[in-house]
Amino acid sequence: MADTATSTAPAQEKEPFFGKKERRLLTDPLNDNNPITVQILGVCSALAVTTMVYPSVVMAIAVTFVTAFSNLTTSAVRNFIPKEVRMIVQLVIIAVLVTVVELTLKAFNYQIWKQLSVFIGLIITNCIVMGRLEAFAMANKPWRSFLDGIGNGLGYSGILIILGVIREIFGRGTLFAGSPLEIDIIGAGEKFMINTTAPGSWFSWYSNNGLMVLPASALLIIGVIIWIQRSSNKKLVDIS
Repeated sequence: MADTATSTAPAQEKEPFFGKKERRLLTDPLNDNNPITVQILGVCSALAVTTMVYPSVVMAIAVTFVTAFSNLTTSAVRNFIPKEVRMIVQLVIIAVLVTVVELTLKAFNYQIWKQLSVFIGLIITNCIVMGRLEAFAMANKPWRSFLDGIGNGLGYSGILIILGVIREIFGRGTLFAGSPLEIDIIGAGEKFMINTTAPGSWFSWYSNNGLMVLPASALLIIGVIIWIQRSSNKKLVDIS
């Protein structure tokens, strides 16, 4: 009896769990594809909540959580979503996650919830969240979509925290005000590390800049960040 030849199909190469492409999903939004300074998304909340660092950090965590898990959920069910109602389904997913964030914040930190309540709710309409669902999660697998959500959330967070640090230090003379980590850096009074009213103080000429607590200052700072970023990264010059 002749031997029967058997042939086996070549094993499909497995995609790496955390390869180069996956790492780029986390790193690209920090600079080359930053949602605020390159994509010009989510600017409204960046102007409104960054007068102090503490609210900026809370907002950054909230948006990162919503972006990551809305990407993950949408990608997991993308093949079951009718094309005609996909945006409605996406909004429902985002709204559920935003509600979770809002109720958690209200339960554990009521003061910061009162300060951010309107803007937490507006995460539902944040262009970054909706944009990543349409541009990435609807066309990619859950793990990569989850990483994309985290990456864009971190890119957004970085700009928010930079704005918060600059605006709070120069506008109020403090850092992390309203949190257990509050630091009084410079201002008129003994509670500040640098007391501008102390006899013989080298900083008697200094006063905190009231412009920094206005939304216009955030717009100016974002403009400076965009200028610095595009001056140092020439491939971003032609991106509008």
